[in-house]
Amino acid sequence: MKEYTVQKGDTLYGISKQFGMSINSIKKLNNFTTSNLEVGQVLQIRENGSPTTYTVQKGDNLYDISKKFQIPVSELMKINNLTTDSLQIGQVLNLVQNDLAGEEEIIVMPIYENYTVKKGDDLYSIAKRFNTSVDQIIKDNNLTSNLLSIGQVLKVKIGEEEIGIEECFGEGYENLGKRYLEHTVTKGDSIYSIARNYNTTVDNIIKLNNLKNTNLSLGQVLKIKEIN
Repeated sequence: MKEYTVQKGDTLYGISKQFGMSINSIKKLNNFTTSNLEVGQVLQIRENGSPTTYTVQKGDNLYDISKKFQIPVSELMKINNLTTDSLQIGQVLNLVQNDLAGEEEIIVMPIYENYTVKKGDDLYSIAKRFNTSVDQIIKDNNLTSNLLSIGQVLKVKIGEEEIGIEECFGEGYENLGKRYLEHTVTKGDSIYSIARNYNTTVDNIIKLNNLKNTNLSLGQVLKIKEIN
């Protein structure tokens, strides 16, 4: 066993690939109930030099093997597609998950709509119209008071969506990468409305996506901002 200190940008998926362990193995080894990590957090990790397979010997059982390699019995059964705990002498067991490609992190992002303030509008009536709260509108628009101006454009939350994000390794490791929130262009989108909806800038989106102009195409996938 060895210890690994979580660095900025680390995720369980990236760490699992770095050390050849499954996410579930890391979570169970460290008694995690969530996938959240904190910078500076110390994780217990199996050594890179640890064997990736084990050949069953006379007298072996899953419990003894799981204890020897510090892998839960349920994890061993899952990795090896076992339906029972019966073993045969000479049977080769995988000790690490070979295919981690399907694991990704899901985050929930708010969906916004732009609303232009009209005569007679106030925060309460707008919140009621969009089934949200006054506090939410104030927070999303960084308002310092309840006063509105005719023609003022407000970002109003109208729902949420789940977005899968590609994971990466933390800083200081080979294959260093970054995680980005992505947006697929739909009808009516413009680079300006997208920037407002995600509380970023047009220049930032252009830079992240190496755009030569502000023209967008339906179905185009844009990087919006780095996720720390």
